[in-house]
Amino acid sequence: MLNQIPINTEVLDELALSPSEKENLLNYIEEVLVALRRVIRATDLHSKYLAKTTGLTAPQILLLQTLRDKGQLTIGELAHDMSLSQATVTSILDRLEKRILVVRKRSQTDKRKVHVYLTEASLEMLKSAPIPLQDRFTREFSKLQEWEQTMIISSLKRVAQMMDAQHLEVAPLLEIDLLDEDLSASHSTKKTKN
Repeated sequence: MLNQIPINTEVLDELALSPSEKENLLNYIEEVLVALRRVIRATDLHSKYLAKTTGLTAPQILLLQTLRDKGQLTIGELAHDMSLSQATVTSILDRLEKRILVVRKRSQTDKRKVHVYLTEASLEMLKSAPIPLQDRFTREFSKLQEWEQTMIISSLKRVAQMMDAQHLEVAPLLEIDLLDEDLSASHSTKKTKN
């Protein structure tokens, strides 16, 4: 497997490793990079599959599922439940509302609150929607022993730190480009309002 992925070995030269140690380390690095690439690729392929079969992104489906499971919610409650900003949720809702999949209504008791409701079209669409990748991951992860779960969490946090990504704010969604589009839209909405 050695040298199938281009790796800058200058960093390794500083470690004064023997040729066999260096080869072993390069093999391990390559295995990690291939595993990361597989996760990224699987996420990308599933995102494209969701878009092709439903015309929706994983965050949009997750929002609809959250409403289906919890009933009417405010935008703030949705944002909290989905671990997304209110601006991002608003952007997702704008797109869903254009497709008549959700309706926003001002609360009768507190005019400051806006509740979000599913439409019949969204309920029908959810019946045949594919399972988001994070649902499959959740099912498989829950089958692991606790020590395995802890090991995976620790390892992935360490990888994020090694890639200087521990400070990035992200939602617990396995989605690549399409969430970025929703985030970009919410940021451009903020800029135009200021």
